Amino acid sequence: MKKYILITFALFLASFAYTQSNKEEIDLVQAAFGMDKKAIVADFVQLSDTQKDAFWTLYDEYETKRKEFGKERIVLLQQYADQYMTMTGEQADTWTKKVMELQIKTDKLIATYYEKVKGISDGVVATQFYQIENYILSMIRMSILQEVPFLKKS
Repeated sequence: MKKYILITFALFLASFAYTQSNKEEIDLVQAAFGMDKKAIVADFVQLSDTQKDAFWTLYDEYETKRKEFGKERIVLLQQYADQYMTMTGEQADTWTKKVMELQIKTDKLIATYYEKVKGISDGVVATQFYQIENYILSMIRMSILQEVPFLKKS
């Protein structure tokens, strides 16, 4: 499973490196990532035949909402890159608060869908969903943090 995650993650990062804030490019990156990510989730989450249809309906709904947050994340990273060398204290504060708000919204989204998945399946499937989503998002967050230079005071 780690091999699939690393391949997906590498695809995401390679695509991200060349992505502008252009909507079509963002959609393309997220479509490619979402397709591979869905295969990873399918390998990890152990669904019975009776749970599959309801789970994948919920998962597609979740992914649609998560991708919107991904677009916001890309825009914020582009904003940081554009302002990095000249960022004022006020700009830094505003940017950081937006990043923290986005992380809270993303975490709330996962928690909401944990409950929805549990409602159509059981605690094991819901926990597997929660674990794989947090694992993938944590990897992405860590990789981005490793690539983003720390802000220095001028």
